[in-house]
Amino acid sequence: MELKIIKDAFDRVTKKQKLSSSKSHELIEQISHEIEEALSRINSVNETVSPNDHKFILSDLNNKLKEISPVSQLESTQKELNIALTKFPKLLEKSFTTDISKAYRNVDFDIHSVNQIIASHFYREGQFEIGDCFIEETAELDAGSQKSAFAEMYQILEAIRSHNLEPALKWASCNREQLKQNGSDLELKLHQQQFVDILQKGGRDEALKYIRTFLAPFADSYMSEIQKLMASLLWVGRLDVSPYSDLLSPLQWNKLAEEVTCQFCNLLGHSYHSPLGVTIAAGVQGLPTLLKLMNVMTGKKHEWQTMKQLPVPLDLDKEFQFHSIFVCPVSRDQASEENPPMLLSCGHVLCKQSITKLSKNNSTRPFKCPYCPFEVEVGQCKQLHL
Repeated sequence: MELKIIKDAFDRVTKKQKLSSSKSHELIEQISHEIEEALSRINSVNETVSPNDHKFILSDLNNKLKEISPVSQLESTQKELNIALTKFPKLLEKSFTTDISKAYRNVDFDIHSVNQIIASHFYREGQFEIGDCFIEETAELDAGSQKSAFAEMYQILEAIRSHNLEPALKWASCNREQLKQNGSDLELKLHQQQFVDILQKGGRDEALKYIRTFLAPFADSYMSEIQKLMASLLWVGRLDVSPYSDLLSPLQWNKLAEEVTCQFCNLLGHSYHSPLGVTIAAGVQGLPTLLKLMNVMTGKKHEWQTMKQLPVPLDLDKEFQFHSIFVCPVSRDQASEENPPMLLSCGHVLCKQSITKLSKNNSTRPFKCPYCPFEVEVGQCKQLHL
């Protein structure tokens, strides 16, 4: 599907439409001017003037209108517009297939689960009224269980857009342990932004008091970040020209909003992006290939229904490629807790059992990585979490 071709055709239609409209307005103004001028001449003549003079003025107006010839002038531009308008729908019909039913297999859907997914999508996108309407029409009352959670998330995000971090800080504090388990430093980032805001508005003393009260507990794990904030105190009133001017970047607020959304969805057991949105986007990208496949397999519907895998590659962008399972490139075995993936010092990853075989079960014997010239020692390999 060549969207560029469609866009170029649309641009041509728009250009022709603007040209035709401009020409029409120009002719209307010209005709209006001639009529107004003729009326002015009629009104300005003496009442004793004979009717023949009026006829002469009207005859002169008629001749001028014939010279303008609005119909013939409009014909060319309108004809070009009509041609472009006629070609564009044909191009759309050629480029877009309205019937996509042949590109999918008959699958028994769990309507209840589908409705749950759709309702969840509306709520996670902040479309609460649409979500409520959908639930009411489908009678899926339990699908609204996540509404309150996402409503809280959007209240926090709205506050962040207004440069108010209090709701976000309160939420991060309540979920501190879970965020810590996920390896998130969100609470630190929120306090850091609050510190910068106070430094800009309240001055050095209040900012120093804030860093001692709220950032001191993070000193063991994030000393370098706290040292940077402490150094910024020396530049109060001149932070924008300091080595720490990046702390004032408006992008910091956008990054915080993204991080809050990511962690909030994570704690709810959801991905950052809507599963429904990702599924539809991936389907749209893969649909042309499926349609071409089915055109080739016309009359072989039974084979299509029984296929376990596609006979052609379906290339999707990296954003649609997910792989939560690691398979060892040497043994082809799937990683497990007993056979975890191990990071070699050269940067390649193998399963533990493959490393044991390559090193001949000798923890001190170096072995050559099967994918690069480096020699690796077993003791230097680090276990990765599944």
